[in-house]
Amino acid sequence: MPSIVEFRAYRVAMHRGRRPESALVALTAEDGTVGWGESALLDEETWADLAQRLGPALPGLEWDRPEDLGGLGALGGPRATAAVEIAAWDLWGRVHKVPVAHALGGTRTSVVTGARIPCQPHLDNLPSLVNRYIGGGHTRVTLEVRPGWDVEALRTVRQAYPALALQVDGACSYTDSPDDLEALESLDAYDLVAIERPFRDLAPHAVLQRSVRAAVAPDIGDLDALDAAITMDAGRALSLRVSRLGGLTTARGAHDRAYAAGWDVWCGGSGVFGIGRAASVALASMPGCTLPSDITEFAGGPEYLTPPLRSHGGVIAVPLTQPGLGHEIDVPRITRLATDELRITTG
Repeated sequence: MPSIVEFRAYRVAMHRGRRPESALVALTAEDGTVGWGESALLDEETWADLAQRLGPALPGLEWDRPEDLGGLGALGGPRATAAVEIAAWDLWGRVHKVPVAHALGGTRTSVVTGARIPCQPHLDNLPSLVNRYIGGGHTRVTLEVRPGWDVEALRTVRQAYPALALQVDGACSYTDSPDDLEALESLDAYDLVAIERPFRDLAPHAVLQRSVRAAVAPDIGDLDALDAAITMDAGRALSLRVSRLGGLTTARGAHDRAYAAGWDVWCGGSGVFGIGRAASVALASMPGCTLPSDITEFAGGPEYLTPPLRSHGGVIAVPLTQPGLGHEIDVPRITRLATDELRITTG
């Protein structure tokens, strides 16, 4: 594998100076081939990791496969590491003329998509929002819930759409108090596919899983946490978040362990410029990804990839005829939107 001769990183907002932001990484090999990665930029620490630790370590680095870069996780947080590692997988695939989906072990030619709806200021808005996604072909909707915004919201949607596949995402906002546990248990009456990330700690997930039919999906940030969750019976489903897990290599390992344990799996995308979602499409092509994945396009956003990464009728095609992630990047548009740019070379 040619060594990396240039590291570039861009801090980019879809609309200049406005969130949401992404950190985009470009790795250039000796032969001029470029691989791209992306992660949502949620804090200053992620950008500092790229600028001060990960970026300087990459130029001149010798490696054969992306798995050889596992040590980078000690230099930065998971989001920064994920952006670099996605770029490495894309670069490796382009150099070797191999789609990343194949390199990861993917077997699917298309990925079924779901949609996510954040907490709304008014219950009356929910049925029309859900209808919009159903009309787009999405076969599953995930409602974000919080204590006090859960039972009534879910009842409103279920009454309007009795047969729709529904999940809820608590974003770790619940505690193991009797009131919170009772509220979460009451959601099970609405025929849920999964209850995602209700708590921060694993132990209450195990308590909840014993009392509900829906699969509980704990928030998993590394393989040790997943092993513990499987051992504790603290869930039956896993949301693979590439940025949360620090890259595709660890995410693939998590997929393999969850699949072997009989858990259902789905994938989530990260970032608004399409590169992070393209990585999630490759990951979602793996055989254990049995549930619709959250890889829908950013609402109202322009497209920065060719071919565009769009869901058609609730399905996204896996690019199996193009190397790497299978998309070309609109570099001029991205650089025009960049508020910060880093460039580190071997020279």
